[in-house]
Amino acid sequence: MDVHDKVQLLRVVAHSTRLKIIERLAAEGEPLCVSDLEPDLGVPQPNVSQHLAVLRKAGVVDFYVDGRLRCYFLKDSRVVRLLDLLDEEVEEASPEPTCCTGKG
Repeated sequence: MDVHDKVQLLRVVAHSTRLKIIERLAAEGEPLCVSDLEPDLGVPQPNVSQHLAVLRKAGVVDFYVDGRLRCYFLKDSRVVRLLDLLDEEVEEASPEPTCCTGKG
């Protein structure tokens, strides 16, 4: 994955609604349809669908059709690992550099 692709992926997941969708799909561990996601997100169904379309275009989620429903699931496990990393507490601050200590 080149730098441009990384930037695009970070832009896609850096939206509060899309982040909530990813977290919910990861927590459930199974596919969910729009009507499952809508109540928790506090946004109208068309808006949820638009965010899912953005996530799908970026390859983060995909769906299968079950009757009249589209059931969405996480496709890119790296996103879950990224969110897990962001949830980690910082154990200790990085040490100050030994060079360039403000002399000059």
